[in-house]
Amino acid sequence: MVRVRTFVPGDERFLLDLAPRLTIGIPVWRDEQRMLGVVQRWIRESIARRGEKAEVFLAVSDEGDALGFATVSEESHFTGETQAYVGELATVPGGEGRGVGAALVRACETWAKDHGYRILTLHTGANNERALGFYHHLGFEDEDIKLVKLVDAHPSS
Repeated sequence: MVRVRTFVPGDERFLLDLAPRLTIGIPVWRDEQRMLGVVQRWIRESIARRGEKAEVFLAVSDEGDALGFATVSEESHFTGETQAYVGELATVPGGEGRGVGAALVRACETWAKDHGYRILTLHTGANNERALGFYHHLGFEDEDIKLVKLVDAHPSS
């Protein structure tokens, strides 16, 4: 059984320990260590923003073992509409396929509804096929696709 509760200060180490899980599927041209540092910064920023327009959730087992976490906050779409945004969602490797991620998404959905948002958004890597399948299974739809082209930043003379 999985239950979800809000973050308490003693949870920070667990969240940061899961940061490498948020780098799964990054493109080979991205620096993995730099990405890990950015993810850790995102987690710390999400923790600092908790309050009326942001929350951090932790999924735990009946025994109290931490299984995963998610962050959700307000963001503005380029149209000006405010919406809820899942910034990070990660589970322990053994939590995959056990309903941990789905419980965290449900907590974010409830938070979004309770705060008056009609849209819940998130980003995941285009190469993270497992995450894409998971989110599509939960009813998320593709809205934007970001394209990248590597160019030679230092042309030879």
